[in-house]
Amino acid sequence: MDRDNYEILSGDTLVAIWENRRLRIVNEALLPLFLKRVSHGDLWLETRAIDSHRANSRLLKKALRLGEKDDVSTVIHVNGATITDNYWIRPIDSDLTYRDVQFADDYFSNLALKGSYNSFNRAANSKRSRTPELTNVGSFEKCWKLREGKWWMYKKANHDEMFSELFVYELGTALGMNMAVYERGEGCIKSLDFTNAATVNFEPASAFMGDNEEYPDVVEALKKLCPEAIADYIRLLFMDTVCANPDRHTNNFGLLRDTKTGKLLGFAPNYDNNMALISRGYPSKPKAGDLLISLFNALLDEYPECRRYNPLLTEELVRNTITKIGMRVKTQTIVDLVMGRYHLIRK
Repeated sequence: MDRDNYEILSGDTLVAIWENRRLRIVNEALLPLFLKRVSHGDLWLETRAIDSHRANSRLLKKALRLGEKDDVSTVIHVNGATITDNYWIRPIDSDLTYRDVQFADDYFSNLALKGSYNSFNRAANSKRSRTPELTNVGSFEKCWKLREGKWWMYKKANHDEMFSELFVYELGTALGMNMAVYERGEGCIKSLDFTNAATVNFEPASAFMGDNEEYPDVVEALKKLCPEAIADYIRLLFMDTVCANPDRHTNNFGLLRDTKTGKLLGFAPNYDNNMALISRGYPSKPKAGDLLISLFNALLDEYPECRRYNPLLTEELVRNTITKIGMRVKTQTIVDLVMGRYHLIRK
């Protein structure tokens, strides 16, 4: 495919044409949000590429015999298709359909997740070349696995990372929050694809915010784009604050979008909490000067109407969550940590 000339589609609907390095919009209602903000096809494709710094990413590209290994060429190899949205590309005037580019198997998943020589050799000797791993973004080793017709993300995790991810999921679920489904795996954490194979489109916040993750700026953007998402965004920040998650950035939260109309439906489920809580060791006793607590309180001061979205947290609920997970941790330390941080949030 000519990397300077291609059509951009949503499902089987043409939405734009990237020709001679200029974007011509055909259907603005269905245009990816990134392209509404930045009218550049190649920059959009780069956001969809597997992280080239991941060791298993390099093994995967080598096994697939990719001649050009830059981000744009990598994404073009699978027509820009991903699991979590229905955007893709094809040569201009091509008769390819969305069904032709959708992923049907997880043949390369073990190589992407584990990087073992056996999985590398198996992949290298396969005649297959299409895999969702080439558009599986993020810095941790991970893969997509197909289980009973559903896509699941498997991400490498040690004991404390796994506990932290499960704790946030279980606590958020108990509090009635909008959470992505997580399960414990063997050396990995598993998460169910919350788009159900792109029956809705996931638009990461980076599509409309770039790298700007400042809380008030996100709230103002949501006011314009999707006001109904604000409550879930505040709850996401609440959970990040009480569970000490410093790794919330514009590529791990976002919005869901109707694939037929382009309408923004609401906030995507809370996911990607493997750097929260005890994943990097047990944090010290929280203080009012803690950065996450300070940032969240400042937001609540600026938007006091948002305080009503914060749930009521109790020590009993925290203990019950730890018990339900059933992993060996310092229970009292975690209870003190979470409740201590909770009590420092302005009510």
